[in-house]
Amino acid sequence: MNVARWHLPVLILLAIAATAARANAAEFYTEDLRIPMTEAGPQGLEAFLVRPVGTRRYPLALLSHGSPRSFDDRATMTAHKYYGIALEYARRGFAALIVMRRGYGTSPGGRVDSVGGCANAAYLPAAAVAVADLRAAIDAMARRGDVTTSGMIAAGHSAGGLATVALAAQAPAGLVAAINFAGGRGSRDDDDVCNEDGLVRTFASLGRTSRVPMLWVYAANDSYFGPDLARRLYDGFRNSGGNAKFVVTPPYGDDGHYLYSVVGRPQWTPYLDAFLRERGIAQAVLSPPDPLPPPSHFNDAAKAEFARYLASTSPHKAFAVSPNGGYGWRSGRNTVDEAQRDSLAACMKWSPTCTLYAVDDRLSSGNVQGASTEQVFRAR
Repeated sequence: MNVARWHLPVLILLAIAATAARANAAEFYTEDLRIPMTEAGPQGLEAFLVRPVGTRRYPLALLSHGSPRSFDDRATMTAHKYYGIALEYARRGFAALIVMRRGYGTSPGGRVDSVGGCANAAYLPAAAVAVADLRAAIDAMARRGDVTTSGMIAAGHSAGGLATVALAAQAPAGLVAAINFAGGRGSRDDDDVCNEDGLVRTFASLGRTSRVPMLWVYAANDSYFGPDLARRLYDGFRNSGGNAKFVVTPPYGDDGHYLYSVVGRPQWTPYLDAFLRERGIAQAVLSPPDPLPPPSHFNDAAKAEFARYLASTSPHKAFAVSPNGGYGWRSGRNTVDEAQRDSLAACMKWSPTCTLYAVDDRLSSGNVQGASTEQVFRAR
């Protein structure tokens, strides 16, 4: 899965910022985790949990990521990147867990899920590796007091969609539904998939034992797995006995492979909600908070930059401002303290007087114009 294309004008960025789901500290709980797994060694698997705040056990939504075309890009992946996606499931009453499979992000494993040479790419063994990782995550969640695997769902995108289909074919106890967004593997370039026939046979093989209700969503302009191939994958799966509803959405942006994203949320969440309602497992959807207002003294260019900050889906980010209109922000930090420190440092490049304006997706409680950066650091 490649990075989404963000060539968007300022007005669209502002619209994204206004509609993107954002966490409110009073509504959602987040936690970084390491999933124990013998094959992953003492480090375990990187994972990130997002759930509503509350004392009951929330059903698990197990989320699976894609695989970049370049192996080197795997190391730059992080569970935090999928925070915005996980938040959509948390808003629907699930404990959403993003687990980085072996060889992705900080999860050890190298090329353990390799499909081999392109001409004879072997997808079933790679899918079995992914399923083992997902089962390890399920086992870990079953031992928690705030998560239940009874009534759980699974959802995945791209290679994670194939992993989700493979998991449903060996359904663990408690799995009641699964969603495959643009699922597949082996895309080398646009409309160029290694061993297409082998991929079709893999989905057909999985259909022989899959009985969990599934939703499959592919966009009409998906450059990885186009509509003709997507239909072949589905037909093979269904003709073998698999239970799935197949949806081809209208074209999305420049490349429909990125429909399943925070930006594409208005397009894919209605399919998700309808599917959950049909299965009788719909949850009450928590509305996202109103978007944060930009600093009142910002010009249009600075407001557009604040919109970019809001559109960032990293859970730990901060935006610092100065009285003269300067600003600095950073996202993708491991802790709130790191985000605050780095955004203040970025702002100081333009002004010696900076203060925090926003932290994650809420206004900073210490947002007092005119406080010096040094005073903020001392207060921390």
